[in-house]
Amino acid sequence: MRPRSIATALCLAFALLAGSPAAWTHHSGAMFDRARVIEISGTVKEFLWINPHASFKVEVQDAQGETKLWYIEMNGVSNLVHEGWKRSTIKPGDKVIVTVNPLRDGRPGGWYLGIKLANGTTLGNPANASSAAASPPAAAAPAAQ
Repeated sequence: MRPRSIATALCLAFALLAGSPAAWTHHSGAMFDRARVIEISGTVKEFLWINPHASFKVEVQDAQGETKLWYIEMNGVSNLVHEGWKRSTIKPGDKVIVTVNPLRDGRPGGWYLGIKLANGTTLGNPANASSAAASPPAAAAPAAQ
C-alpha cells in the first residue's frame, strides 16, 4: 500500500470512530466504591436488557421506612448470558436481594455483583467481589431517580 493510501484509510477509520455515539459514551467506573460491598433487598421496578450495559431499578425501603429507587448498573448483555441471565430473568414486581458496589456519592445506586431471586436462584459472584471490581464498567447511564 502506498503511504497516501494508508493515510487516507487511517483518516477514514478515525472519522468513523469519532462519529460513533458509542465512542463518546464510555467513562470510568470510578463512581462506584469498589472497596465496599453491600446488599439491598427490594422489589424490581424496571429491567433494561440493553447494550452497552444492562441495568435495573429496585425499590428499597430504608431504615426510616422511606422507599428509595436504586439504579443498578450491570455488565453487557453478552457477558450476562454467560453468567446465566436471560431477558426474562427478572421482571417488575420480583422480590430480590442484590449485592453491589455502591455509588461513592451516597445516591441510591451501584455496580451489580450478584443477585438472589425469590426462588432461591443466585447469579453473579458477590463472594468474589474483588474480581468483579477488576473489570470496571466502560459506560453507564446516569443514576436515574
